[in-house]
Amino acid sequence: MGHMKEKMTVGRFFVYLFAILFAFVCLYPFLMVIGGSLMTNSEVVNEGFKVFPKEVTFASYKLLLGNGNLILNGYKITLFVTVVGTFCSIIVNGMMGYVLSRKRVAGRKFMNLYVLLTMLFNGGMVPWYLICTRYLHLKNNIFALILPSVVSAWYIFLIRNYFSGIPEEIYEAAKIDGAGEFMIFRKIYLKLATPVIATVVLFAALGYWNDWWLGLMLMDRSDMQPLQMLLRTMMSNIQFLQTMSEQSSEAQAMLASVPGDGVKMAMVVVTTGPIILLYPFIQKYFMKGIMVGAVKG
Repeated sequence: MGHMKEKMTVGRFFVYLFAILFAFVCLYPFLMVIGGSLMTNSEVVNEGFKVFPKEVTFASYKLLLGNGNLILNGYKITLFVTVVGTFCSIIVNGMMGYVLSRKRVAGRKFMNLYVLLTMLFNGGMVPWYLICTRYLHLKNNIFALILPSVVSAWYIFLIRNYFSGIPEEIYEAAKIDGAGEFMIFRKIYLKLATPVIATVVLFAALGYWNDWWLGLMLMDRSDMQPLQMLLRTMMSNIQFLQTMSEQSSEAQAMLASVPGDGVKMAMVVVTTGPIILLYPFIQKYFMKGIMVGAVKG
């Protein structure tokens, strides 16, 4: 008996050791990004990126945060878009997933096929742009950063498959008690589907937080640019200076004071830091939601 306990203890030790090493391997690239954002240009060129720089400099962050009001406004826009867009995505995709999970709904097979076709085919960029700007008037307003990404066929099928696994008896009991469809969806199905809802929240929030494409296509106003678009513009300006430095001594002098590679790393830290805090709160639901939602039905 004692020998068996000793073997279990040794086995547990190696499991923990492997988990710690694996966590360090996953964390190491992010630590290198933080270290790289604090390095000077010369050290990056001569020695490459490191976790612990020889000479710490905050020049990259000073460049990014030099216009504090602009960055703060970008954060406000992105935070608003992420919160409102994620909420709308859950409601719209959740309701569609609920309808497609009801086997007695007329035209259910056609609607499933219709949603599936949107995953396989699209009209292209030009028709999409014309619809957004001419017909939906999504140009230079906050809804242009939210509405085009609200509906996702993959989210709909993920939620539908999870809802299909909920026992039919629960639905019938609620109907006998006089509950309407929206009340059943809101009070019962959403609460029972916490894992898959948390999974969709994570994916939708990441999508909205990292999006710069809608800002590029539908937003001309500088005061309405999301954070990712602002940082992309800054990076484009630095790359322009790098290109012009070969032809202009003035551009070369300006570039000497700009830590180009460090700015890229600082961008990762500035944009990743806030959204990465979301994951610990919903990670316990993540794997359960995506596996069950993908397999059931």
